Amino acid sequence: MYRRVIAEAPDHFLALHGLGVIECQRQNFAAGLQLIGRALKANPKDASAHLNFGNALRVLKRQEEAVASYDRALALKPDYAEAFYYRGFALLDLGRYAEALAACDRALALRPEFVDALINRGLALSGLERPEESLATYDRALALKPDSAEAHYNRGNVLLQLARHEDALASFDRALAVRPGYVEALNNRGNALRDLKRHEQALASYDRALVSRPGYAEALINRGNTLIVLKRHDEALASYDRALASNPDFADALYHRGMALLDLKRHDEAAREFERLLSVSPDYGYTKGNVLFAHLHCCDWTGYDKTVESIVKDVVAGKRASDPFIFLSVSGSPGDQLRCAQIYNRDKYPPAKRALWQGERYRHDRIRLAYLSADFRSHAVAYLIAELFEAHDKSRFETTAISIGPDSKDDMRKRLERSFDRFVDVRNKSDRDAALAVKELGIDIAVDLQGYTTYCRAGILAFRPAPIQVNYLGYPGTMGAPYIDYILADRTVIPEDQQGLYAEKVAYLPDAYQPNDSKRRIGERTPTRAEAGLPETGFVFCSFNNNYKIAPAVFDVWMRLLRAVEGSVLWLVATNAAASRNLRREAQQRGVAPERLVFAPHMPLEDHLARHRLADIFLDTLPYNAHTTASDALWAGLPVVTCLGSGFAGRVAGSLLDAVGLRELITDNLADYEALALKLARDKDRLAATTAELARNRQSFPLFDTDRFRRHIESAYETMWERCQRGEPAAGFAVAPR
Repeated sequence: MYRRVIAEAPDHFLALHGLGVIECQRQNFAAGLQLIGRALKANPKDASAHLNFGNALRVLKRQEEAVASYDRALALKPDYAEAFYYRGFALLDLGRYAEALAACDRALALRPEFVDALINRGLALSGLERPEESLATYDRALALKPDSAEAHYNRGNVLLQLARHEDALASFDRALAVRPGYVEALNNRGNALRDLKRHEQALASYDRALVSRPGYAEALINRGNTLIVLKRHDEALASYDRALASNPDFADALYHRGMALLDLKRHDEAAREFERLLSVSPDYGYTKGNVLFAHLHCCDWTGYDKTVESIVKDVVAGKRASDPFIFLSVSGSPGDQLRCAQIYNRDKYPPAKRALWQGERYRHDRIRLAYLSADFRSHAVAYLIAELFEAHDKSRFETTAISIGPDSKDDMRKRLERSFDRFVDVRNKSDRDAALAVKELGIDIAVDLQGYTTYCRAGILAFRPAPIQVNYLGYPGTMGAPYIDYILADRTVIPEDQQGLYAEKVAYLPDAYQPNDSKRRIGERTPTRAEAGLPETGFVFCSFNNNYKIAPAVFDVWMRLLRAVEGSVLWLVATNAAASRNLRREAQQRGVAPERLVFAPHMPLEDHLARHRLADIFLDTLPYNAHTTASDALWAGLPVVTCLGSGFAGRVAGSLLDAVGLRELITDNLADYEALALKLARDKDRLAATTAELARNRQSFPLFDTDRFRRHIESAYETMWERCQRGEPAAGFAVAPR
């Protein structure tokens, strides 16, 4: 009927406006915009036409123009509540939350029971990081309209922000009771369940959303991420592939698919996925670092220098170029590492809005000490620290394990469970619930052994469940977190003039910061060289570090050593076929026969330690040193030659050598590192003397003296506790030798 009118009167305002509104209702917004525009030419003084013109612009993502249109409506009709409401809507889309809040408040002043304006007000407050006020606003809306699915849904989102996952779940369920097919509520309900570690139920919620909207990319990605946690990687990849089917350049799906491939150790495929992502979205968070990390695992150094320079430049500029753990292999600068950690912490693990510990003083008979780790199992961290857990003075310390990782049920797990007063498994709890468990135990000192490594749960300590929180051992650098009070170190890994480059206060131990387990068993039988794949004669350089720690500059040194020492070989760890292939190719390009690189397969620890007897020198890496692998070598009697880097991760082997009385094996530049290794390889008597000295020192120097180490670390804990009891803030200090 409108068209018939327009056919007879092309400038008929009411018909043009009405037909434009109908086209918008039919989702034909471009056509609706054109018709309402014609109507406004016929009558520019109609406020409702300006409002509807603005609504069409807003849906077409022309938000600035939409705001201008609402302003024209309000100039004509200053008490137009709907115009204030929709103006707030457009401002929300623009991220101008303070202005959006003001617009919603104007609408509500005119119409106090305007439920939709209350919902948008809640969104504006959430955007302004005022979640408690946002919740109160949604409660006002629900008091007026208890069956508002949108209010329940948005209320659930705020509760998710506050990590109140059970309450969020209840809000999403109420939204779904009103609107059973509300796919966004189903998706976010899944997120709440996932955060509650109820992964199978989360999957079911995502699947319900996907029944209603099969191509719902966000639900497909969340479903994939949940499947990764459940170690169902093939299904996760299929879920990401479904998300990519409708949009092959969908950045989020590419990122998570790449992360799944990294988790599967399909590093070459992961590298290609991340490279594809960078071509689509060059600034996608942490992707540059992931590309490099995947390539480093494969020892593919194509464009290495340029990539490293780009990542460092981005981190210095405040960009999310790399996660902190990967960055340890990128830059040895402690200042740059601090910057990287702070960026990551603010993005991924910011402090909770309200700390659980509110300054109360605990008066326990014993200091309650908790260690938080995913590695209470056969793992490098456990191999180092197991004996310390057993040795703790239980008359002064009550020890608790807060386990956030898998229960391997292996011998190490059983040993560790026996060593603690209390063993608490929180892996299936949300960060907040895990933090509440720590708080309810009245823990005085919480020691995070995980940091930014696999299974990181820094979100637990972000709730500040304990008065004293410590970064130790698992992550060799600063966490950049305002809620971590101390980092345990020694003067080698953190020189005194570098303390300001760590977010934590430095607690210095007098010997090496690293504990050791003197009960580590070394296999009695030494394999033959043939069994190990080594030639019957010739000098054996070895480096049993992970392949990602091998940098081109260090590999250059190794190849020069092989060329200089006739008949020598380099013994490395076999991690993946691509790495072995690429390293042999790199050797050949440097004039070394590929077969002079020998790759050692994985084997049980005691057998691995026994085969160290076949090597002559352990060559360290830089900018990321050998850590547990260096102490393994020294425990097995194999001298380690190291080069001190600038940051913590690049100074650990030097710390260990100092604590075992072999400072002469520490160099501070690659030229001296190469010269020392060559001198030892050519001088059999000197090498034999060094090896004999290591054998003697192993029994008498501090590195493997667990009881001495225990006394020092307990002294550090007591100093932290005493300061806290006096109400004093964390401050750096040094433990006196005892």
